[in-house]
Amino acid sequence: MTSLYGLTRPLLFRLDAEKAHGLSIAALRNGVIPRVDIPVDARLRVKVAGIPFPNPLGLAAGYDKNGEVPDAMLRLGFGFVEVGTVTPLPQAGNEKPRIFRLPKAGGVINRLGFNNDGHADTFERLQARSRKAGIVGVNIGANKDSPDRIKDYVDGINRFEPVAGYLTVNISSPNTPGLRLLQTGEDLDRLLDSVVAARNGLAALTARPRTPVFLKVAPDLQREDIAEIARAAARHAIDGLIVSNTTLSRPGLATTVEHRNEAGGLSGRPLWQRSTYVLAAFRRALGPDMALIGVGGVDSAKSAIAKIEAGADLVQLYTGLVYGGPRLPTKILKGMSHFMDLNGIGHINEVRDRCVEEVLAAGPGD
Repeated sequence: MTSLYGLTRPLLFRLDAEKAHGLSIAALRNGVIPRVDIPVDARLRVKVAGIPFPNPLGLAAGYDKNGEVPDAMLRLGFGFVEVGTVTPLPQAGNEKPRIFRLPKAGGVINRLGFNNDGHADTFERLQARSRKAGIVGVNIGANKDSPDRIKDYVDGINRFEPVAGYLTVNISSPNTPGLRLLQTGEDLDRLLDSVVAARNGLAALTARPRTPVFLKVAPDLQREDIAEIARAAARHAIDGLIVSNTTLSRPGLATTVEHRNEAGGLSGRPLWQRSTYVLAAFRRALGPDMALIGVGGVDSAKSAIAKIEAGADLVQLYTGLVYGGPRLPTKILKGMSHFMDLNGIGHINEVRDRCVEEVLAAGPGD
């Protein structure tokens, strides 16, 4: 499969990036991409926020926005899949073109703007697969023109709690004007108070265990922002943070990189150092108990392990698939097992946090 993707990637890269993405979703939906041989290693099993994950590698939100192919992605080896971002009402997002590959840098810039089918359609799809095995989280957002964005998030909790393995409150997209203002101050307190109350109320009403709620934050946070978010996360007893979303900065991009000046959020390899620095800063601020999911620049076993060493309990990727293809998840899992074999590591949890201070000393790399 790796060699096949190597042959087809140049052809896909001739297409508009969003059109190529649509073709990949269609291929998965129609079973064109075959099931792979997923490596099973008990040393990679982790329990995070009360959820037993078969391995710590997940698919980040943004790939399967509308919950069309979560089971197909699980069959590629991911230990969990996050669908969305989903908003209450369908919305078209920003004008096209709005996704730009940066092959020389291993990155992507997007300014999609929460384009999705809305709550009703995505819920219907997830409800239809809800009895199947596999952990599928739902990433919820607010409509661009919503008069009450906090209500949009509460509506997302109420809608998807019955069908979600976990829920992610995404307030870190740079492509919805003003959304990142919810990351600090009274707005953050009101948001977390509202979504946690909604989640707790549903659990009490249904007598089901509480569905974990994670908060997805930006990599462009300053030190004081990190401290404030950490205090709010602890105060409201959310289950964890996802660190991080795309960045508005352009770290390490040479002036010769095509599309570097396009507006939007940058993901992939150029985001690696900044996102990992912010991850380590949150681990230091929060201590050892709160769950952290590390995202940004993961495209190999080495980078996945480095995220865990910097404080992550779980890791996610998306842009890495653009360049690595559908075999990448199993390649990473095999590489992680090989790393533990070579170093005599009994469980992947043993490496968590061991490089937090080293990462912080290296800085964000801007």
